Amino acid sequence: MSSNISIQKVCEYCGKDFTAKTTVTRCCSDDCAKKAYKARKRAEKINNAIEVVEVKKQKKVKPIEDLREREFLTAKEVCILLNCSVRSVYYYISNGIIEATNLGNRLTRIKRSNIDKLFNDNLRRQPKEKQYNVSECFSISEAQKKYNISESALQKIIQREEIPKIKQGKFVYIPKVLIDEVFNTEKKDVF
Repeated sequence: MSSNISIQKVCEYCGKDFTAKTTVTRCCSDDCAKKAYKARKRAEKINNAIEVVEVKKQKKVKPIEDLREREFLTAKEVCILLNCSVRSVYYYISNGIIEATNLGNRLTRIKRSNIDKLFNDNLRRQPKEKQYNVSECFSISEAQKKYNISESALQKIIQREEIPKIKQGKFVYIPKVLIDEVFNTEKKDVF
């Protein structure tokens, strides 16, 4: 059964006028129909990709908003909130930077107010270490000879008394004033 209908239409893809033999024809030729189909499918893929990205953004934002409302958080939730690793959160807990309570095996809980308090505190300023000139310092070997002490014993004293070391080239220097104070107090303690 052939159709005797002829309708003037405009091609949806290229925009040219053509004579259609059916009422559902939308393109002027088979090539235009294939190109229009590909364009339609391409647009669908792009729209799907955009929707997926928007859903992911909403999922990403929503947990942070939920975390801000909760009173007690886990270490993993704190790492999301602070934008750091879980290992860093446990490091902060072990060093006392963040206060936490361990309620049992794998039940570390952190109060939300403790995290807020981190940012409310003034910046902890560490005092700047005094800069020593190399002329005011002993090298390690000079200190060993002057005080007649072994290298390992001197290293232990430096570490125990937290005496700053100055590295210059291949030599390590320690301030004369500080090392003299240490050995003078030790001599007083002995007698």
